[in-house]
Amino acid sequence: MSPRSTIIPALRALSYRLAATGSLLGLGMLCTSPARANNRFLEIPQDVEAEGSPAYAYANLSNRAAYAELDRRRIAYLPETAIRGVRAPMRLKGPLNGVTIRSTLPEAEWDTTPYNILDARLALALDDFTRLLAMHDIVELVHFTMYRVPKVRGNEPQFRHPGGLAIDVGALKKANGEWLSVGPHWPGEIGAQTCGSGARRLLTRRGRELMSIACEVADRRLFHYMLSPHFDHAHDDHWHLEVKPGVRWFLVN
Repeated sequence: MSPRSTIIPALRALSYRLAATGSLLGLGMLCTSPARANNRFLEIPQDVEAEGSPAYAYANLSNRAAYAELDRRRIAYLPETAIRGVRAPMRLKGPLNGVTIRSTLPEAEWDTTPYNILDARLALALDDFTRLLAMHDIVELVHFTMYRVPKVRGNEPQFRHPGGLAIDVGALKKANGEWLSVGPHWPGEIGAQTCGSGARRLLTRRGRELMSIACEVADRRLFHYMLSPHFDHAHDDHWHLEVKPGVRWFLVN
């Protein structure tokens, strides 16, 4: 049986479950102020260093500037209108740096499902991310969701998934057809360290490559939040990546 025949159905089933619950996947335990300085996974660099990161630069662009940068990079996208909670909504219309970003839903639903909507700011971070993935011969990224309809009423801009500013990565496909899947290849150990001195070492080659990619992304500071199976049980089978306007810290767990 091929990896695709076993991994993709499992990812698809999970995506439906996530969509049905609308859960924030444990992110409620993260406060919105940098007061969690006692969190050993929270890095708070000097302001000038944080503001020089791609994550900060992208998250704090105006809508016009974010779309203009997509155009400058010649990224194929389709703007969306009146998407509740999302400031600069869009859909990707082609690969980024040779990497196809796709949902676990059937292909016939990709152009209509709300879960493929994202904010232009996240799209810029993903453009950088896929450039790194291409260096690992990754040609496909399978996600569970990006946008999720906010539970709150009104049209105020939202963060995380309700703002189209986060993506849950389930699996990466290499050019040779091999899958790196977070669920089976990155067994969680709650509280374990992912990167740096004292980081946990996974036994399998695919798991080690997934963690290596994660740490390369962390080094480049492409996202403010990077939550793995080490964070909590809700993340056992995916990797949450997020940019957040206004913050000057980074959490890799």
